[in-house]
Amino acid sequence: MNESIIFEISVQSFKRGLGNLIKILEKAEIHSETKKFPFENLLNARLFPDQFPLTKQIQIACDTAKLCVARITAKDAPVHEDSETTLAELKTRIGSVIQYLETYKAEDFKSVSEIKVSQPRWEGKYLTGFEYLTHHAIPNFYFHITTAYAILRHNGVEIGKKDYLGEMPFKK
Repeated sequence: MNESIIFEISVQSFKRGLGNLIKILEKAEIHSETKKFPFENLLNARLFPDQFPLTKQIQIACDTAKLCVARITAKDAPVHEDSETTLAELKTRIGSVIQYLETYKAEDFKSVSEIKVSQPRWEGKYLTGFEYLTHHAIPNFYFHITTAYAILRHNGVEIGKKDYLGEMPFKK
């Protein structure tokens, strides 16, 4: 399997999504200042009572990115305590995950097809590293990024698809 492609669809995609999330959160901060309400109101917002609030959506997106690359390369991921209660703390967490992702190189993914990834709730079953990346981690990552976006949009933050997608690497 081509390590460069795996690197692009994992590390580079996760870095891009998390970077875009920081920019969206900064727009949300401006929104809360303009409308004169505490930003913490947004951190506790959720789309539906049985869904996680914005803070947890961000924490899970970060965990998904760092744990995915760690698991499919047999490396250790940094530990975060899920204790963030402010925008600054969440931005620090996102930044630390981006920094961690920047330690990876394409050659770190050479064994992604052979690595077996399992979790306790899978009851002894496993996925290959590539299957874990494509069937679990990427969809899960974007689910939580999208939900964070939707929570903010639902609460009146003026963001759109361009904010979610970020800058595109257009060519001329």
